[in-house]
Amino acid sequence: MSTITDPVRPAYVPVLLRHFLLLTIGAYCCLGLTLSAQTSNSETTQDVPIQWQSTTDEKSDYLLPERLPMRITEAHAENGDRTLDKRSVEIRGTDRHLEPYQNIERETVKVDSSTTKITVRTFARDVNKRRSLVQVTEEEKHVLLGDDSNVVRVTFNPDVNGKLEAVQREIVETRTIGKDMEETNTTVMLHSVYGGLAPAFKTHEARKRIANNSIETERTTWIPDINGKWQVNEIRKNVTTQEDEDRTVEETVFRPDAEGKLSQISRVVGHQSESPSGEKQTSVETYSIDVPGTTRDGNLHLVERKTSTERSSSSRERTTEQTVEQIDTGNPNSGLRISVLVNGRMVPVSSGEESSVTIRARDSNGNLDIVSVDTTKSDSIPTVQVEQTSAKHP
Repeated sequence: MSTITDPVRPAYVPVLLRHFLLLTIGAYCCLGLTLSAQTSNSETTQDVPIQWQSTTDEKSDYLLPERLPMRITEAHAENGDRTLDKRSVEIRGTDRHLEPYQNIERETVKVDSSTTKITVRTFARDVNKRRSLVQVTEEEKHVLLGDDSNVVRVTFNPDVNGKLEAVQREIVETRTIGKDMEETNTTVMLHSVYGGLAPAFKTHEARKRIANNSIETERTTWIPDINGKWQVNEIRKNVTTQEDEDRTVEETVFRPDAEGKLSQISRVVGHQSESPSGEKQTSVETYSIDVPGTTRDGNLHLVERKTSTERSSSSRERTTEQTVEQIDTGNPNSGLRISVLVNGRMVPVSSGEESSVTIRARDSNGNLDIVSVDTTKSDSIPTVQVEQTSAKHP
């Protein structure tokens, strides 16, 4: 049974722009570098042929952290049961020259028919601009009978002496209960004041098929109180309904109030549809008891609306338009106004794809200015084409 992802929550414009940059780059890029097998902190030991690669240039006239002009290069390669992905980020300084900023390497190894190991290494630059390992995440997944699975994910950070030290441990257990229900239990352990790792929070998620081609998900999160006793911190309920090419998602979130009683704090309603011509339309509306610029009155209010349209032509050219409307914090009673506009275009070429994404955001004077222009050139397309699952099966 498919896991249902959470709808996007409200965000202020700077944070939202960062999400859009990551979203649009991920949507338009099949990115590239030379890939190699590595130990936790070593350099290349074995080259692997690249299946596809591309580069994204993000241009901006604003030198703010979430809008820094940068170049992102990624690649994907496979060799037998091993898959390697690399992601390199370069940022432009005030002199407009590119400087290395971050490298992420993801290695996936299929040990046997039921075991997969994933290692993610993150490198940054130290004060001397030398490449330095800053984090390693090791994950091991076991698939059991009946599609049950156990996942153990451990994150390591280097200590003051450069020795890797476990800072987080996550245990995820998923099991199927009958043909229409699945549950997942997750425990996350973090550093304890008493030393070592101790449980910091845990979740229980139950997913089941209900009438009308719908999937209902309920996730409960617990955190320990000062005495170590588990207390409910949040309950998140989600219902996804699929009707032919139309998909609707509704999510409600409950958290304890000042008296410790669970009360609804937000509601998100999303709808996705596809016309006979292939045009896709998506809308997501977010309601919250927290309205920027006002105090709580106990009621839910519409605080954000996101809409997007995707069109494809007979020549395989694809265009997208995304609009984000949010509350004006200076005049919260005036309703929603457009805060972000995103326009994307992808054109197939003989060697792969070329695409561009332009992001406009409202400035302090109320004008929608261009804050980022991303261009992507894909030198080649994936050698293995993956057929998408039919939308009729959520």
